[in-house]
Amino acid sequence: MEKSFDPKQFESRLYAQWEKQGYFAAGQTGSEPFCIQLPPPNVTGTLHMGHAFQQTLMDLMVRYQRMQGRDVLWQCGTDHAGIATQKIVENQLAAAGEDRKSLGREAFLQRVWAWKEQSGSTITQQMRRLGSSCDWGRERFTMDAGLSAAVRRVFIQWYRDGLIYRGNRLVHWDPVLQTAVSDLEVENREKDGSMWLIRYPDSAGGDGLVVATTRPETLLGDVAVAVNPEDARYAHLLGKTLRLPLTDREIPVVADAYVDAEFGTGAVKITPAHDFNDFALGQRHQLTPINIFTLDAKVNENAPAKYRGLDRFAARKQVLADLEQAGLLVETKSHTLMLPISQRSDAITEPMLTDQWFVDLTQKGRTLITEPALAAVRDGAIEFVPSNWANTYTQWLENIQDWCISRQLWWGHRIPAFYDEAGQIFVGENEADAIAHAPHAPIGALRQDDDVLDTWFSSALWPFSTLGWPGEAGSGEHAERAQEWRDFQRFLPSSVLVTGFDIIFFWVARMVMSTQYFVGRHADGSYAKPFADPASRVPFKTVYINAIVRDAEGQKMSKSKGNTLDPLDLIDGITLEALLQKSTASLLLPQDREKVEKRVKRDYPNGIQAVGTDALRFTFAALATHGRTINFDLKRCEGYRAFCNKLWNAARFVLMNCEGVTFHADQALPLKSPAERWIVGEMGRMLTSYHSEIAQYRFDLAAQAIYDFAWNEFCDWFLELAKPALNGSDEALRSSTQHTLLYVLEALLRAAHPIIPFITEEIWQTIAPKIGVVCSENTSIATARMPAAAAFPADPNADADIAWLKAVLLGLRKIRAEMNISPAKNIPLLYQSSDASDLGKMAKFADAISILAKLSSQENLAIEAQAPQAAAAVVGALRLLIPLAGLIDLDAERQRLDKEIVRLRAEIEKCEKKLGTETFVSGAPAAVVLQERQRFAEFTGKLTQLSVQRDSLN
Repeated sequence: MEKSFDPKQFESRLYAQWEKQGYFAAGQTGSEPFCIQLPPPNVTGTLHMGHAFQQTLMDLMVRYQRMQGRDVLWQCGTDHAGIATQKIVENQLAAAGEDRKSLGREAFLQRVWAWKEQSGSTITQQMRRLGSSCDWGRERFTMDAGLSAAVRRVFIQWYRDGLIYRGNRLVHWDPVLQTAVSDLEVENREKDGSMWLIRYPDSAGGDGLVVATTRPETLLGDVAVAVNPEDARYAHLLGKTLRLPLTDREIPVVADAYVDAEFGTGAVKITPAHDFNDFALGQRHQLTPINIFTLDAKVNENAPAKYRGLDRFAARKQVLADLEQAGLLVETKSHTLMLPISQRSDAITEPMLTDQWFVDLTQKGRTLITEPALAAVRDGAIEFVPSNWANTYTQWLENIQDWCISRQLWWGHRIPAFYDEAGQIFVGENEADAIAHAPHAPIGALRQDDDVLDTWFSSALWPFSTLGWPGEAGSGEHAERAQEWRDFQRFLPSSVLVTGFDIIFFWVARMVMSTQYFVGRHADGSYAKPFADPASRVPFKTVYINAIVRDAEGQKMSKSKGNTLDPLDLIDGITLEALLQKSTASLLLPQDREKVEKRVKRDYPNGIQAVGTDALRFTFAALATHGRTINFDLKRCEGYRAFCNKLWNAARFVLMNCEGVTFHADQALPLKSPAERWIVGEMGRMLTSYHSEIAQYRFDLAAQAIYDFAWNEFCDWFLELAKPALNGSDEALRSSTQHTLLYVLEALLRAAHPIIPFITEEIWQTIAPKIGVVCSENTSIATARMPAAAAFPADPNADADIAWLKAVLLGLRKIRAEMNISPAKNIPLLYQSSDASDLGKMAKFADAISILAKLSSQENLAIEAQAPQAAAAVVGALRLLIPLAGLIDLDAERQRLDKEIVRLRAEIEKCEKKLGTETFVSGAPAAVVLQERQRFAEFTGKLTQLSVQRDSLN
């Protein structure tokens, strides 16, 4: 092993060896299967902190299960990311002076496929840097031939079963991309805005009423004004009509309990074509919607001529000006708005009435799709961890709306629907199949629908489409003869899904819906074994909801804030100059660049020092609580790099003290010393905890168990306790200690491998041969068995002995620290005890105590004897005495302590004065007050400690 720990020397080399040897491939054993489906990252994406955190936890699990002897499949792949990918290629075309419409659909799609082949594997290569041990031989892409066939099959089957329909419904519309977008792609951002109060006169010439709105331009599409039926202020207007300002239309006043009489004026303008709540109210009252916007959010021909062609925000200014001129603008108020922003284009989305395709989840679909998905969780076929997320899943399904599945794009799965000249719809694999299944003959030639399916539609099929569905495996036909079918049964349901809470609705629930409907389904609607039981037709048995990664201060990571981190920058390191350039590259506004530069310089004044992959992974594992969010602090990462360095140095110490030593694999441990028997028992206790925490998805506690054992028990204590035996003259004891050192370290490496795979592999390749493991280029710790706690039995007597010995050594170290005695100085020891067992242990561990405490002498002082002036420590009935004569200058030490005591009392007085002032306690920021309280507690504790030391000198 190299003298210094440098992960760059072996990480890439080791991963290449793992992948070359096929260690990650499933199907190599006949043992119990374990499967995880990777949430497919966007093919346009790069590895971010959320990916790195989530994939660390998945890799931890799959490596652990492989080492438990299970047949592991980590199914990987990427998503075609319809909107994001099309936007990238369209931007490339624009830079070259081209556009997709001039190219045509087929030529444009060829360009997209070419981009995907050149640039679409960035994130999967980055995953390898993180150590992700996916079965790369089974990698899938949601637009590959097999998955595309699955998408067509599901669409066609649901359509023929009456569960997919085409309708004119309100959707989130992106006017820049000119496509419908899903709720997940819309972010509600708070912004200061206005609310306008507008008078709508009644048709008979009266005052009418005043409505409050944040979107005055949409009044051009109003079809009614609604009031609460219990609101007496407007009872006289019910059933009457109002004159719609700036138009020649009259609209009715309707009563609806939806209206909050306490909000605004208690009267609400109803624009069903441009508001989701208004659309639902309009349906209840049979009001015909009026769409006033074009697809690029300009006013259309349904509005008065004066406003046609205006952008929606220009129309707002004109409408307000005209209302004021007409004396109908009553008041303008400041108001905080929630603006729906498209994450894809940063445009404000528009509720828009368009013709779209939908999956029925509320009528026929409630019985066939929604209810079975609810039952899967309610009946225990699927478990959520933490369990409270099951409520989120259930509440959404119980209040679900029909799912809009069409997008106005070219890149994606084109909808397998065809139209004749009369607009009749025919659905099939192709035109011929559509006609063959049509109940009536089409008129003329058919044209295929131009739209593609929502990316979430293909992602919903991921658990079974990646395993070969459709075909014999998917349909259940000829199942007994299909090898694919056996593989399908083996890995479905998968063992666990790891995902974020933000896509429980959009992905988790939809995977459950589609899997329950299609897996093992025959053409007649029945199900093949073993999927006849609905509980077996689930995509996964457990859903582990991981926390969301935030910065060290708990803020959401955002490029505009300058608090994002690139996992690869943590692994490899990056200079401040490079980090500044990277952080501001995509920022256009000078004020944003200035703000981000200031933040980066504050947080990373020296750039980011490389910590290596293992330290980053250990940090993620240690942070993986069951909370909603985690705060990522780079200092934690640096601390775990120190842990890796300590493990590296511990291994070098063991190797240096075991040169020329090799033991047989089946050779029993002699365990000749209490220290050996104690560390073996500690290893067993750690493994018991470790395995238990992994089983309960408490990866933070599993990581803590590894950390505490490796750092505290093995490195800090056992390596020290081993030194007397290693340096002594007892050959048998030395050999036994060497064997135990190697045996425990090798097992520790195997236990830690799922969390820190690279460093454990590099060390293990050197350590393992020394205990009889034959290592070659085909041997890896990744395929070794996970150590079992039963192989490391406890010895209560040894535990008691070492607990006593540790207490003695800690007592002596405390005396050194308190008396300011150099650790290198040999000191005399006197000890007294009325307990014969203490005296026996002092004799038993005399050599160890002498070496580890750096003693010049040891002497038992009779219990009745008068002790000299000495510093003392107590361990049970045992008094440890260090005579001070000749060790320290008592007068100088008294003066030093007196000076420090005076300083601490002054600091305490300052704190008391501040904390005793009401204006400070109530007026200062909470963090400042808390800091002052912490200072007071720290100074008080130190004063107490130094006072005890000062008294001991008397």
